[in-house]
Amino acid sequence: MALEEAEPFDDSFADVLAGVQRLIRRRLRRGLTVPRLRGAHIELLRLVAARPGVGVSAAAKELYLAGNSVSTLVNQLVKDGYMRRETDPGDRRSARLYATPAAVERLRDWQRRRAALVRDQVARLDAADRAALAAALPALRRLAENLHEEAEES
Repeated sequence: MALEEAEPFDDSFADVLAGVQRLIRRRLRRGLTVPRLRGAHIELLRLVAARPGVGVSAAAKELYLAGNSVSTLVNQLVKDGYMRRETDPGDRRSARLYATPAAVERLRDWQRRRAALVRDQVARLDAADRAALAAALPALRRLAENLHEEAEES
């Protein structure tokens, strides 16, 4: 790729992606009637809801976090009633993680509100910008896959 082609994808590209994510999180916090969950809590809950019975080590690997960090998150989520930890019958030293019905409902609400927020904001853009965003989605997915694969290799 020529330098001219790479320039739009310098640090400002990552800054825009991070900024959009941060602004979405902030907007979703508005009007919450329950204590907010940090991004890491949401990521762990989403993983556990998608893969009931996942272990702490597997969750840490999947999220690229240290095992003790995931253990801390699990303890907080268990205390708050969003996660259930059960001893693995095959290995009494290991735990299996499950999202509680309260967590599933909270995730469902979060996903619904996030989708509505993004849909409403995209609708405010002109047709050319909406088309550009739609056209960029496959490339952004491949970028995420490449980053994921690279992280797996290291």
